[in-house]
Amino acid sequence: MPRVYPPIEGRHAGSGLSPSLIESVAGFSAGIISTLVVHPFDVVKTRLQVDPSTTSHIGDSVRIVKNIVRKEGGYSALYRGLMPNMVGNSVSWALYFLWYGNIKDWIKTARGNPDVLTSYDYFLASGASGILTALCTNPIWVIKTRMLSTSRDAPGAYKSIRQGTTHLWKTEGLKGFYRGLVPSLFGVSHGAIQFMAYEQLKNHWSTSRGGRDNLTNLDFLLLSAASKMFAGSVTYPYQVVRARLQTYDADSRYKGVRDVVRQVFQKEGLKGFYKGLGPNIVRVLPSTCVTFLVYENTKFYLPRFYQSYEEIKGVD
Repeated sequence: MPRVYPPIEGRHAGSGLSPSLIESVAGFSAGIISTLVVHPFDVVKTRLQVDPSTTSHIGDSVRIVKNIVRKEGGYSALYRGLMPNMVGNSVSWALYFLWYGNIKDWIKTARGNPDVLTSYDYFLASGASGILTALCTNPIWVIKTRMLSTSRDAPGAYKSIRQGTTHLWKTEGLKGFYRGLVPSLFGVSHGAIQFMAYEQLKNHWSTSRGGRDNLTNLDFLLLSAASKMFAGSVTYPYQVVRARLQTYDADSRYKGVRDVVRQVFQKEGLKGFYKGLGPNIVRVLPSTCVTFLVYENTKFYLPRFYQSYEEIKGVD
C-alpha cells in the first residue's frame, strides 16, 4: 500500500528539521541496519577477493563458511570485523546522502530549474559525493578489510579497531590508511552509475504511480535491486584490486594498482577480477535493498514524525 501521511511540500519544508540533518540521519540508519543484516556475506566476499590461488570453484563460499565456523570460533566468527564495517557503512552513507542531497540542490539552483535533473546531473552529484566520502572513510575500510580477511588468532591480526589503528599508524604511517584509495576512487563510478539509474528509474516509476509519495516499499526494493545489478555488472573488478592492496602483506606482493591488475590477469585470468562476485551479489542485493528501503522511509517519515511531535508539544 502507498504511504498515506500528511504531505510536506518541497524538500522537507516546514518540518522543523534541516534537509541536511534528515539526509544524514536517513543514511546513517540505513548503513547500520544493512550492515547488521549482511555482514557474514562481506566476510566471505573479502576472503575470496584476497585469495591469490589461480582458480576459483563453485562452492568456494560454502567451503570458506565451513572453515570459519569450524576453525575460528563458531558462527560468531562470521561477524568478525563487524564494528569497523558498521562504522564505515553508517558514516559513509550519512556523509554520502548529506553531500548528495546538497549537491543536487546546488545543481538545481545553478540550472534555475528546481524540479528537473538530467542523468548527467545525477551522475555528477553521486560521483562528487562518492569522491568526498571515499577520501573521508578509506582508513576505516583498510582496518575492516584486514580484520575480515583473517581469523582473530592469525599472526599479526588486528584484535580491534583501536589496536588496528595504532598498529597501522606505527608501522605504515598515514600512507597505510589510504591503501587502495585509487581503486576506491575508480569505484566511485559504481555509485555514480547506480544512483543515476536509481533516480531515473524512480522518476519514471513515480510518474506512473502519480507521484513519489505513492511509491511502495516493494517499488523501492525493485528499483534499488535493478540499479545495483546494473552498476555491479560494470564495475566489480575494482573491488578485487582494492582488497588486494589493503591486505597485510600487500607491500611484499604488489607494487601498486597496475601491478595488481597485471598479476591477477597473468595468474588468474579475466575471471580473477570477478572472484567473490557470487557472494557479493548475494550480499549487495539484500544490503542495497535494505539500505534504500531504510533510507527512503526514514527520509519520508522523520520530518513528519518531528512535525507531529512539535504540534503535540505546542498543544500541551
